[in-house]
Amino acid sequence: MNSDRIIVFFAELSTKGKNIMDFIRLLGRNIRSALKDFPSLGYEVKKDHIYILLNGTPYEDVRQRLTKVPGILSFSHAKAVERDIEAIKEEALSLYRESHAVSFKANCRRVDKEFPLHSDEVNRAIGGKILASCPGSRVDVHQPDLMIHVMIRKEGTFVYGIKEKGIGGYPLGIAGKGLMLISGGIDSPVAAYLMMKRGVKLEMVHFAAPPYTSDRVIDKIHDLLSVLNDYQEDIKLYVVPFTELEKKIYEVAGPSYCVTVMRRMMMRISCALAYRHNDLVLATGESIGQVASQTLYSVQVIEKACSLPMMRPLCTYDKTEIIDLAKKIGTYDISIRPYEDCCTIFTLKDPVTHPNLSKVEEIENSFDYASMVRDCVDNVKVEHISRSREEVF
Repeated sequence: MNSDRIIVFFAELSTKGKNIMDFIRLLGRNIRSALKDFPSLGYEVKKDHIYILLNGTPYEDVRQRLTKVPGILSFSHAKAVERDIEAIKEEALSLYRESHAVSFKANCRRVDKEFPLHSDEVNRAIGGKILASCPGSRVDVHQPDLMIHVMIRKEGTFVYGIKEKGIGGYPLGIAGKGLMLISGGIDSPVAAYLMMKRGVKLEMVHFAAPPYTSDRVIDKIHDLLSVLNDYQEDIKLYVVPFTELEKKIYEVAGPSYCVTVMRRMMMRISCALAYRHNDLVLATGESIGQVASQTLYSVQVIEKACSLPMMRPLCTYDKTEIIDLAKKIGTYDISIRPYEDCCTIFTLKDPVTHPNLSKVEEIENSFDYASMVRDCVDNVKVEHISRSREEVF
């Protein structure tokens, strides 16, 4: 019997009814992909969990990868034992001794109803064994130092302790594909992470404005996407040459309306790219009221230039919450590198927070923005960022 394994438990998949096996199979494929560097692993996909057979692979190496796979609620390092109460008691005792815990609680889940003892009887047998074998040990049913889990199923009996927390959500790709506007600041990488967590596979679009923006901004984007590769192995990046259009916007719109018009042009370009590459939605790192272009009045005017649904996963987050999450996922220190993106290169005084749509349309009709938008779309540079390589096409 291969006794050393990981049991993976699902997040929200129990709500999916008849579609649950589609979710589980995709999660299984995503787990295999995340762990492809460990060829000795084996896999068994079940209806309410997945087994990963370690086959000599160190648990800690696998653990780090699993904490970043969307769709996993929790996972545990488990031992398979004989379908016998004495074998269960011995493994539970070994687990207790290895943990250096004082208090404990046994928690048996008896799925196989043909097993001769009920769950409470298994729990009492384990408790009696540990109390008799380990002076100073004690049972604590409320806040034990160690929870000893026993799962008795047709395919095997498993004993495990700590449940490692996953990131939850849905398996990546189950919700379809979207296009994320990424600037290089703090917000958009966090928003991208939240979209991935909800099962949306992302492509990215970045608006570059050389020579006003440094090549170091692109380096920063690459580094941010490399962090996000922990959650999505391969990410396609569209780099839009935005300099000429941005200069023209600043010329015709002036400082008050520049940001509003610029954001509308970004929406048009992003929509064109999304339609071309079969992305279902656009997504941004916007938070309500954080800057002038993110007031509800501005959002309403800007979004009228967009013909696709807009996702704003950070819309109700405050800046402190966003920073905390950026630190948690590892993007914060990269995002605060002092390289300006196209949204910050011009000094703007008193940007409008209640833009007038008629005024905006008057500004846009004063120049041939449609041809400039087409030029931006047609001259996009496409890059692929993955764990193992960066490719430019």
